[in-house]
Amino acid sequence: MKYILATANPGKIGEMKEMLSEFGIDIVTREDLGIDIDVEETGATFIENATIKAKSICMAAGMPAIADDSGLCIDALGGEPGVYSSSFGGEHLDDNERCLYLLDLMSSMEQRGAKFVSTIVCAFPDGRLITAQGECCGKIAKRQRGTGGFGYDSVFIAEGYKNTMAQLAPEEKNAISHRGKALKEFSRLLLEYEE
Repeated sequence: MKYILATANPGKIGEMKEMLSEFGIDIVTREDLGIDIDVEETGATFIENATIKAKSICMAAGMPAIADDSGLCIDALGGEPGVYSSSFGGEHLDDNERCLYLLDLMSSMEQRGAKFVSTIVCAFPDGRLITAQGECCGKIAKRQRGTGGFGYDSVFIAEGYKNTMAQLAPEEKNAISHRGKALKEFSRLLLEYEE
């Protein structure tokens, strides 16, 4: 069975395609099928937003859709930016500018604990859903380091590591990341679903 990725984010597409192929899950993208719809993420939680995306793309494609909603939750900021991670500091900012904005905001903060959260939802045409979640705990670095990954990877150091996520090899990052953990759990649940 083929699955469509509900995301249009190139960074997420690359990571998700690579990880899901390791689990033997056959993926197509919205671009592959010419599906160009704007899904408004109006949810207050990661699971609400992932569900909205998965259901919308499933309906548009007529096939199972896998959505990811993820973000960075920072202790000293009361869990922000959370579901607003991709627009934190303003819609007009790119990843680099968003990281610089965050570092400036936290420049005088000693408490730097944070976690990445990823929620995966797969919507099937018959209305059934599979949901999985993964977290990666760590802290915010004092400055950007590394050129790999995307989003906040250059300012996030996972627990037990000295390097940022952007400094890790893709395989190493995927093994410990929030998205990697969520997709591993999703693949396990999918095997049960398909039995």
